[in-house]
Amino acid sequence: MSIVPPPPLVGRATELRALIDAVTRPPAVVLVEGEAGIGKTRLVRAALDRLPSGDRAVLLGYCHQIREPFPYGPVFEALRDIRGRLPAAHRLNPVTGALRAHLPELAGALPPSPQPLDDPRAERHRVFRAIRALLAAVGPAVLVVEDLHWADDGTLDLLRFLTGQPPQGLAVVATCRRDGVAGPPLGRAYRHQPDTANVVVRLAPLDASGVASLAGALLERSDLSAGFVTRLHERTAGIPFVVEELVRSLPASLPGADDPDALDRAVDRAGVPLLLREAMAERMAGLSPEAARAVRAAAVLRLPAGEQLINVVGGDPAAPSHAGPDSAGQNSAGSGPAGPGSAGPGSAGLESAGLAEALRAGVLHEHPGGRYGFRHALAQQAVYAAIPGPERRSAHVRAMAALATTDAPPLVQLAFHARQAGDTDCWVRHGTAAAQQAAALGDTALAVEVVEGMLDDPDLPARDRGPLVLMLSRFAATGLSHQRVVRLLRQVLRGDFLSRDVRGEVRLNLGVVLSNQAGDAAAGRPEIMAALAELNDRPTLAARGWASMAMPEWGAESLAEHAEWMARAEALVATADNPELSAAVLANRASFEMTTGSPGAFDVAARLPAEDPRAGVRREVARAYCNLHDSATTVGLYAAAERFAREGRRLALETGAQYPAFLLDASAIRREWLTGRWDGLRDRAASLGESATETPLIAVDLWLVLGLLALATGEWEEAVRQFHRAGLDAPEARNAPVVTAAAGGLVDLHLARGAVDEAAAEAERAVTRLRRKGVWVWGASLVPSAVVAFARAGRMGAAAELVDEYAAGIAGRVAPAAHAALDAARGALAAAAGPGLADAAAFFARAREAYAALPQPYAAARSAEGEARSRLALGDGAAAVVYREAAEQYGRLGATHDAARCRRVLRDIGVDVPLPRGGRRGAGALSQREREVARLVALGRTNREIADVLFLSTRTVETHVATVLRKLGVRSRTQIAPPA
Repeated sequence: MSIVPPPPLVGRATELRALIDAVTRPPAVVLVEGEAGIGKTRLVRAALDRLPSGDRAVLLGYCHQIREPFPYGPVFEALRDIRGRLPAAHRLNPVTGALRAHLPELAGALPPSPQPLDDPRAERHRVFRAIRALLAAVGPAVLVVEDLHWADDGTLDLLRFLTGQPPQGLAVVATCRRDGVAGPPLGRAYRHQPDTANVVVRLAPLDASGVASLAGALLERSDLSAGFVTRLHERTAGIPFVVEELVRSLPASLPGADDPDALDRAVDRAGVPLLLREAMAERMAGLSPEAARAVRAAAVLRLPAGEQLINVVGGDPAAPSHAGPDSAGQNSAGSGPAGPGSAGPGSAGLESAGLAEALRAGVLHEHPGGRYGFRHALAQQAVYAAIPGPERRSAHVRAMAALATTDAPPLVQLAFHARQAGDTDCWVRHGTAAAQQAAALGDTALAVEVVEGMLDDPDLPARDRGPLVLMLSRFAATGLSHQRVVRLLRQVLRGDFLSRDVRGEVRLNLGVVLSNQAGDAAAGRPEIMAALAELNDRPTLAARGWASMAMPEWGAESLAEHAEWMARAEALVATADNPELSAAVLANRASFEMTTGSPGAFDVAARLPAEDPRAGVRREVARAYCNLHDSATTVGLYAAAERFAREGRRLALETGAQYPAFLLDASAIRREWLTGRWDGLRDRAASLGESATETPLIAVDLWLVLGLLALATGEWEEAVRQFHRAGLDAPEARNAPVVTAAAGGLVDLHLARGAVDEAAAEAERAVTRLRRKGVWVWGASLVPSAVVAFARAGRMGAAAELVDEYAAGIAGRVAPAAHAALDAARGALAAAAGPGLADAAAFFARAREAYAALPQPYAAARSAEGEARSRLALGDGAAAVVYREAAEQYGRLGATHDAARCRRVLRDIGVDVPLPRGGRRGAGALSQREREVARLVALGRTNREIADVLFLSTRTVETHVATVLRKLGVRSRTQIAPPA
């Protein structure tokens, strides 16, 4: 068992403010309502803890489910500890003496007891008046009565009296449940008083973010995966008590965030916490037999169900069942309105009454669509675990028989009930059919989940494992989730029960999943090569393997080797009559042509069978379009990329191709960066990245864009971190075009920081990889920066050689971005040569125009800056105009570091460049410069570092920081948040 800290109050800020506000403005009556475990008591304690110490008396009383005869017990319990706040006895209202017999602890502090009254009603009224007078004497006071739903009638009468005429300094706070209670908690006789604040605080379950905060605080971890939080929220329904108890039952050493599936499994293995089991047993004990049967039936069904199904499954254990194990899952198992296994028409009313009783008691809850079930999964599991085994099995048999008679039998549910009933053949049959149905409908995730669950079961017969493993590997190749699949497939491949050809196909699919979904080509490609050796007798499958190896974005092989593998795949598939395989190989050929800038790429893409009626074929076309979008983005064909994106997204949704759809979303972020759609881009990229917790290696486009955005704003450390996530951590095993772009960004970063040697070294490594691969069109984001790095390092020969090699490599290629980059590289080379400044200005101007036409506005601004720098060195008066245009373009994009660099040059040559005005007005609004400074302060930068980024003096930065603090009304730099 783990040891966790006391639970925090999460997700209750609004309710807490309402409660504190009412308590501190008496007289007030506050009802805190919510189901068991929702956090009513914790909210009240949190409010009381926030009251100033000694500010008012806090009196606590409790109503008990099992109580002894003790009139007004909760209130008298609350009053026992007030001696220290009582005035002298002679200053108390004499009527308080009537409490001496009820409060012996206070007898010495109270006035003498009055004479007893003959009328019991008059005596009770005097006691009520005495309690009211005593509360007035110790005021201001807060009277807290816990669990009002268990209060006796006398206590309710007393509370109605107190809240009907409360003392001026009294706030009454009562917690109560509303399940099974029809009227108001204080009874229908209670009336709100106009001079008394009446507040009802209703507590709802926590949402997923609240569950994440609570679990993170309890576990003292901030790395909980989205999958873990979702599973925890589903099992607990967001009820804080259930969350706490489940977290407390987790093992002390939880897996790390790098294994989210293990976290999920830890939640599943935790079982039902003891306190929750005891609570559910206690609630079940108070139900009639009919109600208990309804609750047990709902537990067997697991999912919310209709009244008729619950009645059929609940049945009467004493009555004979019409649905034996041989009839389970067959349409002949029974028919009629009651269904098989019902206890007969005479009991229908009783069973319905039992369901109604369970609903009134709050054990079951009504769900949308006239269905009934449990509030959360753990409650269902607690009840289910308490059902005797034979009774459980019979109920599952009845469930199978009833569900099988529906018009569209729910195959997943039938498989579950068959497994629990011990009918293995039905389980495998229904489970296999459910997975195939899900895949046919495009729900690949469900198909994978169903097959995974069956393979995880140790009771699955050995004869059924091979076909299911093969099915799983095929489904996984088009899904997104991969970690559990990879573990299962590797485990199976270590065994010896698969035939050679089946083993080869499973290994091939494992290699594809590792290379694609996992983004780990270093692990996936050896698996594919090993599979090819096992597929000698299955040439059509071998064709798929060779086509996968032929994709040049992965691996360290040359383009010539990839081309050879592609030709081998096409030769093999030409002899096969397999439309899906043919589409898969053609998809890879189209991607191959587009990513290398081949003039024939669009002709190949036009041959893709996008309208084929077979879902498997269209799924391959969806993958092709998503890859074509990515390749067209890399080479600078943005209009075509958008067309491919639209068609790829449509087909991916139609066919359930999750992996290509995610790749499309990620590469669209890179296209938005390139084409200058930066507004909100950082948030979009980060948000999409958060959804890739299981697939971080295929989210490289996102990390690249986040790194480039950080570079443009001078956030050096963040840029380096993101560039390494984008593939520079293992460049040989990652997506080559993205790695090349990340390397170009890192070269630029080193140059901006004056680290010329580091820039040249990074450029050398990146150019070596590009030269070895031979796909020069990928160098658009690297080559111009590498030329600058080599030139500044004094390696003019290497710079000139690179320009010539790049020009030859992209000649005849359809790659507009690469051709614009060639002009930029030639401009950088000419500028570094000195005498060629006029040529440099011309090359940069031509690059600027080409980039603007693509469009690539950031690259256009960089070329404009290069042109302006060359013109300035020539003494050309037009330099200032071009510098100004570059600064304005940078500013529109949000490239604050680059804009500041241009403005610094303009200031140095005596040109005044006012900063663009921000969108907000008013004396307290930050100017554009102040917003830039505030953002860097919020990132933890020192004044010296801010000065370097924004090309200002340290004293100027100090002035801006002081102004930001004053305008934001804060005293410390640590209180400055990044501007919205």
